[in-house]
Amino acid sequence: MRVLLHSCCAPCTIYPLEVLRNMGMEVMGYFYRHNIHPFTECMKREETLRDYADQVNLKMIWQKGYELEAFLRAVTFREKNRCRYCYHARLKASALVAKKGKFDGFSTTLLYSKFQNHALITEIGQDLAKQYGLKFIYHDFREGWKQGIEASKSLGMYRQQYCGCIYSEKDRYYQQKKESNHVRMDRESSLC
Repeated sequence: MRVLLHSCCAPCTIYPLEVLRNMGMEVMGYFYRHNIHPFTECMKREETLRDYADQVNLKMIWQKGYELEAFLRAVTFREKNRCRYCYHARLKASALVAKKGKFDGFSTTLLYSKFQNHALITEIGQDLAKQYGLKFIYHDFREGWKQGIEASKSLGMYRQQYCGCIYSEKDRYYQQKKESNHVRMDRESSLC
């Protein structure tokens, strides 16, 4: 079976690729980039994935362009539902590439993360698979979470600290900064 694997980054690709190959599937990767902000972050992730793909002989399809504005227009005023849009955009692009490339099915490394909504990803993937006459390959790759992390660290990979969009970057770092400021303010107030 020929499978197109949407790969969000190298660290998240390690375990799913291993599983799919062990299942006897012929896997090709697909990197979608419009949701990754800022552009320098996108380039770090792409470069790390290019290096890893070369190491493990994973052929890749690289999305062209960088449609930051289209992504932002699609989620503005719908920020609470941005993940639904983002999952759909990435999986639809993957399904279209899989259909055009005559793949039997597609999957995603989003299914590796403990921080993603598996039910929603699966629902969207299955709907798109039905729409495009493909198979959505669901596997709960979270079972290999620790294994993938250890492997990425041992390979010295760049490991991002947020999902990808500018909103997830804010959620990650702004909250951390707020918590840090509260601790500092608590210490300062205890000095009075």
